Amino acid sequence: MAQSDLIMPKMGESIMEATILKWLKKEGDSVELDEPVLEIATDKVDSEVPSPFAGTISKLLYNEGDVVEVGKTIAVINSGGDAIAPPVKQQEPVTETAEKQVAVQAEIKPAVQQTNTNSSNGSADKFYSPLVLNIARSEGISMTELEAINGTGKDERVTKSDILNYVKKKRFSTCNFYSGADSSCRKTGGERNCF
Repeated sequence: MAQSDLIMPKMGESIMEATILKWLKKEGDSVELDEPVLEIATDKVDSEVPSPFAGTISKLLYNEGDVVEVGKTIAVINSGGDAIAPPVKQQEPVTETAEKQVAVQAEIKPAVQQTNTNSSNGSADKFYSPLVLNIARSEGISMTELEAINGTGKDERVTKSDILNYVKKKRFSTCNFYSGADSSCRKTGGERNCF
């Protein structure tokens, strides 16, 4: 049997890493060509990653919640000798040692754990996509505020639209608080807009 690497795909020009949300297959499961293997999240999009090979998942190299660089091997698939795989651009040779893989995982895990410990009063069970965290950070929304937002996504996850609606309501309520006394608030088309 031939072993083939499943690589973290590049999802866009500026995307350099992705978070593994959920493994749809586990070690020992068979997988067909183009069958989804895992779900990932980037700053811009959540997506399923299909298998470029038919075979059996022999090794999952990362856990759910891990942040993985684009181009890194995320799983190994054993395929039959007659399966033909499309060419895959790799950053490191296939003969990468297990020690290097463990070292990469050790570097990535502290970053993920740090994100979870940043929530002062929050539950470590909640997952926020990198996009939601970036919007919260740029808008000055604390983790406590973020955890109070009711999510409309899968498993009550906070989506991009949830946090943008929260930001809009927060600005509007701040604008109402000043009731127009602040020169940065204006009434346009029946609504008060803060700039």
